[in-house]
Amino acid sequence: MIDLLFGPFLEFGFMRRALVGCLALSLSAPPVGVFLMLRRMSLMSDAMSHAILPGAAVGFLVAGLSLPAMTLGGLAAGLAVALMAGFVTRSTVIKEDASLAAFYLMSLAGGVLLVSLRGSQIDLLHILFGSVLALDDPALWLLGGIATVTLFGLAALYRPLVMECVDPLFLRTVSRAGGPVHYAFLGLVVMNLVGGFQALGTLLAVGLMLLPAIAARFWAADLSGMIPVSVLMAILSSVIGLNVSYQADVPTGPAIVLAAGALYLGSMLVGRRGGLVWRLFRARHLEA
Repeated sequence: MIDLLFGPFLEFGFMRRALVGCLALSLSAPPVGVFLMLRRMSLMSDAMSHAILPGAAVGFLVAGLSLPAMTLGGLAAGLAVALMAGFVTRSTVIKEDASLAAFYLMSLAGGVLLVSLRGSQIDLLHILFGSVLALDDPALWLLGGIATVTLFGLAALYRPLVMECVDPLFLRTVSRAGGPVHYAFLGLVVMNLVGGFQALGTLLAVGLMLLPAIAARFWAADLSGMIPVSVLMAILSSVIGLNVSYQADVPTGPAIVLAAGALYLGSMLVGRRGGLVWRLFRARHLEA
């Protein structure tokens, strides 16, 4: 059993690099996903993951499959969409979810068009679905840097973020930090989506961020429990997904996200904090 789980990582260098990259994502993305879930912004992260595509496409047109160019382009595009959506929300009658939906649809279509102008079908699939098994040393350094900045950033923003999750009106009443904290948090979201884009592609980058965070809600009642549980589930999803991809010869990114989805479904069934089985058991207990 141990050889089945860890044999590929001991034998092949590309599997070890893929595992290290996924572990870095698993440390930073799920805690961000927990705050997104608590702030009812889960679908916003999906929109933001598509918003980085045109910037990555511009980087691809300028420098090909260059990590720095595509990373800077994706980061700039994601931040631009977040700021424009916020501006539209504050200046018009359109709500934030609607403005984000409009911008992300335009971004997704524009990014695909830009890649198609110069790239091949393989290049487009690489950008949309990632290539976690092709992570090189610069990509690992990038993922490690994003994880480090995210963890320190969340530590610095923890108190106002928690307060905004519980009572945003109270935060605006006692402090002017609400706006800067919101935009700093959006910056962390974009950074992690850019990191996830390097491994899982723009279409799947949000999977490792949200699925473990949502699943953790069935096992823990507060942040002190949800954050470590979400990280643990992301790590398990990475190990399981990489192994399934290697053993069954299937695409790696979808295998990792589907593993996270399986953990979510299992948590929904047997999780101690509102899982279906426990709710059914309690209902029968009360009837008796």
